[in-house]
Amino acid sequence: MLLRDKISLVQIFRMTWKLDLMIILVCSLAFVADTYWLKQHISIPVSISAVLGTALAFFIGFNNNQAYDRWWEGRKIWGALVNDARSWARGLLHYCDTAVAGETPHIARRMIFRHIAFIYALKANLRKTGDTYYEGYLSKKEAEEVIGSRNIPNAILNIQAADIQLLREQGAIDGFCFRELNSLLVNHCDNMGKSERIRNTVFPPGYLFFTRVFIWFYVILSTLMLSESIGYWSVVFGWAVGFVFHVTHQNGLSILNPFDQNPMSLPLDSISRTIEINLLEMLDHEPLPSPIEPVGGQYLL
Repeated sequence: MLLRDKISLVQIFRMTWKLDLMIILVCSLAFVADTYWLKQHISIPVSISAVLGTALAFFIGFNNNQAYDRWWEGRKIWGALVNDARSWARGLLHYCDTAVAGETPHIARRMIFRHIAFIYALKANLRKTGDTYYEGYLSKKEAEEVIGSRNIPNAILNIQAADIQLLREQGAIDGFCFRELNSLLVNHCDNMGKSERIRNTVFPPGYLFFTRVFIWFYVILSTLMLSESIGYWSVVFGWAVGFVFHVTHQNGLSILNPFDQNPMSLPLDSISRTIEINLLEMLDHEPLPSPIEPVGGQYLL
């Protein structure tokens, strides 16, 4: 996730120079083809470019709107995970009757540690990194129990459910607290499922493919149309048209998969570390891990 709302010309050049060269090459070829062959046979009406440009703008706008919806939904999901994690720890620390059973504080503490494991396991599952950092917050027995599961975060929630039931059987929590903790557990599962839905739902490839095809078609057509009136300057204006449409489309593609590891995606590393710090602090655990530092002072992963 970007931390600054401004971008320098140097950064723009670094991100787009390959695209710029490709557009200039295509526009140059279109200009040469029109100058030495096409204009002798046909003259392209200006109205065609205006109609196609408007249609293409709507097409790109639809793609970008859908991409942003996926990104924003993912951000809301992980914002809810942060809030629910704090409520989970607070409920276990303050609503369990420690006078009923001597083991209760230990159970509550390991359930909070286990929730940190759940967050990191979910992050690793969404990013397909194979990261096993979560194992540090599980006992050896629990780690062995979940490692063979197809869905490790869900397996961790199953263990959490068993411990909630154990607290109820011991009389450490009453029916109301049991219901509240179980409700939070359901929220964790819901947010996990929503995240997996976004991650596993492929954006229709036809939209992406044909959008690229239509942009290149429009760039070539604009260059052919302009070359008849302004000559070689049509290459410059063709590049300008292509740059605007391609970069607008690329902005949507950069947030299409919000759980990827790139500067425009959601900062799952930072959010996970925030949850980890918050929960450990509530446990008076020392030392606390350091927050995730921005990469180059520009974005968080």
